[in-house]
Amino acid sequence: MGVSSFNWAIALPEIALALAGVIILAGVVLQPRGERFQTATVLSGGALLGCMALVLVAPQGHGYADTFVNDGFARFMKILVLVGALVAVVLGAGYRTRELRKLPFEAPVLILFSTLGAMIMASSANLMTLFVGLELSSLSIYILCALERDNVLSSEAGLKYFILGSLASGLLLYGISLVYGYAGTMEYTGLVEAVRSAAIPPMGLVVGIVFVLVGLSFKLSLVPFHMWTPDVYQGAPTPVTAYMAGAPKFAAFALFLRVMAGPFGAVAPRWQILIETVSVLSMVYGAFAAIPQTNIKRLMAYSSIGHMGYALMGLAAASTAGLQATLVYLSAYLIMNAGTFGCIAAMRRNGREVNGIADLAGLGKTDPGMALALAIFMFSMVGAPPLAGFFGKFLVFAAAWQAGLYPLVIVGAAASVVGAYYYLRIVKVMYFDVPDQALDRPTPGLWFVSGGMGLATVLFIVVLGPILSCAHQAAIALAG
Repeated sequence: MGVSSFNWAIALPEIALALAGVIILAGVVLQPRGERFQTATVLSGGALLGCMALVLVAPQGHGYADTFVNDGFARFMKILVLVGALVAVVLGAGYRTRELRKLPFEAPVLILFSTLGAMIMASSANLMTLFVGLELSSLSIYILCALERDNVLSSEAGLKYFILGSLASGLLLYGISLVYGYAGTMEYTGLVEAVRSAAIPPMGLVVGIVFVLVGLSFKLSLVPFHMWTPDVYQGAPTPVTAYMAGAPKFAAFALFLRVMAGPFGAVAPRWQILIETVSVLSMVYGAFAAIPQTNIKRLMAYSSIGHMGYALMGLAAASTAGLQATLVYLSAYLIMNAGTFGCIAAMRRNGREVNGIADLAGLGKTDPGMALALAIFMFSMVGAPPLAGFFGKFLVFAAAWQAGLYPLVIVGAAASVVGAYYYLRIVKVMYFDVPDQALDRPTPGLWFVSGGMGLATVLFIVVLGPILSCAHQAAIALAG
């Protein structure tokens, strides 16, 4: 096999990020103990920014013996993943103050390696590349969840996620083995030919597809594979939760879209009903289970379950318009989710982190800026126009309606109405409840994330055109 068949340049961003992670980890340990976290954070943030530039200039094509692909879809998803990772690194810098020194210096470096795995997932052209990227990303997150070693909830979160994640990885690997056994290949292009050449797909191949779906559904915390989400979201450090709710989900969605629209696109009628069912269950469960929550991080966990259900509506449509709508929805979700966790990370009283919804009482009077930002994110998640969430929901609903999935649209609309209750309840608590004690003033880093994402949520319509264009090109590259 010649060197030319590897086409090294298409993986230049991943190679650069891997080298940066190793160099940062090896170099920071030589720093004085008190300076390690700051140095690692600055260098990791710079590495992520540099990687974004490389993603934009890296050539497109296949390489590494057709196990790796860099196309418009991969580029779109990598940018989302890198933005989510950069926000988490900035949140980590603001989260770790003199009064709250919990995150060790390895945290931003682990985010770097997890992001590397997520980027490999977005560019996978082979089922084994898919698995390697997924495990590289997941192993780093298992450690990140348990970083606060003196916190029982953090240790519990890491252990639960590790055990259940290992089970999901085993199911995914079993599904990959079935697909390989009945199709004779693990390359996506070969799977397309194998699926199309068979008049009736073998039952073993269909079962393998189901197991692959189950493994990916766990990573997306879709019902009924969601059981880890609330406890892990609550127990993990807030910047880690913000990262988990963003970058890894986008990478898992990239796999979902690439695998189902690519190799298994020819048998869409066989998996479409599964996607519709999971979408309905996720939207409904996410809407109703969040109502009794009193912890805002747990509420955001159930919220993420519902939002992933909405995003699946575009995939269920099994059309280019549906794929485009899903990509726009994920872009909007990245902005409002990152901003929300910026506000959550800023919830401290007397130097101690608080996560109760009741702790937001009277925030509109004690900190009008933070209350306004959080209110914008809550209205956006409801889908109120002209905020970012409205355009995401409108596009996935329209794509599902055009595909004739009328019951799915009706259920989604009903779930949105129910979900509006717990989002608007937070607004009510901030502006109408009597404040008990004011929260501490946010650090500049947390203000930067909350304010920047709030502005992006409001002005999303300004960049909607370019995002739609990029999402359309990505959907065409994926479908083609």
